[in-house]
Amino acid sequence: MSKESISKIYLILEKIDYIEQIVENSGGITRALEDSVTQRPAILMHLTAIAEQFNKLKQAHADDILSAFDDGDIKGMYDVRTYIAHDYEGVNLAIVEWIIRNGLPKFKEQCNLIIDGKK
Repeated sequence: MSKESISKIYLILEKIDYIEQIVENSGGITRALEDSVTQRPAILMHLTAIAEQFNKLKQAHADDILSAFDDGDIKGMYDVRTYIAHDYEGVNLAIVEWIIRNGLPKFKEQCNLIIDGKK
């Protein structure tokens, strides 16, 4: 694993942490997503940044790192990124909420395993 690839994993963890902080400071996921001025745009941008890091890992052929993740999860994250980037107003918040509740904890665990050298 290259230093550059590992740095992308750290950036993914940082973005997940930011989303967790936004949710916690807003009083929950639903409240955070209801705030169309500050919290929701911030969450969507962090999700976009996470997807971009996975895309950079793919372009760098960092298969040793990417193999720790489910291909469908990575594709789903990138699909959400594309939807956010091209149809910002029409983003399905139920999907975003599902990602925050279910997808991000899984990504976080997998990233931590990579950093700890267990994957």
